[in-house]
Amino acid sequence: MMGPVLAACLLIILSTAWISQANGATCKKDGGVCTCNDQTKNVDCSGKMLTAIPSNIPTDTDRLDLQSNKLSSLPSKAFHGLSKLTYLSLTQNKLQALPPGVFDHLVELDTLGLNNNQLKSLPPKIFDKLTKLTLLYLNTNKLQSLPEGVFDKLAELKTLDLQINQLRSVPNGAFDYLSNIKTLWLDPNPWDCSCNDILYLSKWIREKEGKVNGIESATCVNKKAVLEITEEEAAEDCVYPNTTTAIPTTIITTLASSNDDDIPELPVPQENFQKFLGYQEPDHLPTQPQCLMSISGYLGLMMSLVLTSAAILYVIHFLKKA
Repeated sequence: MMGPVLAACLLIILSTAWISQANGATCKKDGGVCTCNDQTKNVDCSGKMLTAIPSNIPTDTDRLDLQSNKLSSLPSKAFHGLSKLTYLSLTQNKLQALPPGVFDHLVELDTLGLNNNQLKSLPPKIFDKLTKLTLLYLNTNKLQSLPEGVFDKLAELKTLDLQINQLRSVPNGAFDYLSNIKTLWLDPNPWDCSCNDILYLSKWIREKEGKVNGIESATCVNKKAVLEITEEEAAEDCVYPNTTTAIPTTIITTLASSNDDDIPELPVPQENFQKFLGYQEPDHLPTQPQCLMSISGYLGLMMSLVLTSAAILYVIHFLKKA
């Protein structure tokens, strides 16, 4: 009886080892899903329906293509072993946010594609370590604002694409350190030219007109060109939902002069309050298999079930004979 038991154990051990290799593999030649070129150091994982970044991407990879997948989030250390990357595409995924520091080890990166995602905001200093970056694509997202100084370290940047977002203004000095910028796409965005926050952008466009491509096309929500806005037209203080701007002085004065007993308690529906804060329910919550398994993982699981079933049948067969 020891023979079949040992055989069954061996089969189970082999199947477990095979699964571990498949889950850890990146390149097709090793059982993974990506196409790897040892000569050019390119790893192509595009269009694989991935919900997680494959593990064990070669550390000497120069170009990593992850576009056209289903990535909804990134681990904070997703690219920390890939310091030789010069090209990274995360285009056309479902990214809703970026963890701080996720790009900090990509010190050689030249091109970064984050376009065609669902990004609503960017963490402060998210691009600070990418001092060699020349191409940055942020277009076709849902960006409502930009952090102060988010582009300050990108002195080598030549192309910045901010098209098709929800930007109403940019922070004062947002583009001042882009000393090599040649192309900056700004439109369409709902630029709010009634608020004085737009004056920096208007002045910057006038100063760079004819020197930077794409900027003259930026238009306000009323269709007037941003570069034509005057201080008289942009006289209002900007207060937007989902920001930390100050409460208007008139409201503060009213509250300060009112007795608590005089202030009526107004019911605020939860759903309206959430809308004011910019809160939205996520489209879906990723399940555990989505988070932990790539396509190769599913194949490994199927193979494990087949091998385990075979081992059980093998043991039962010998037990019956005994």
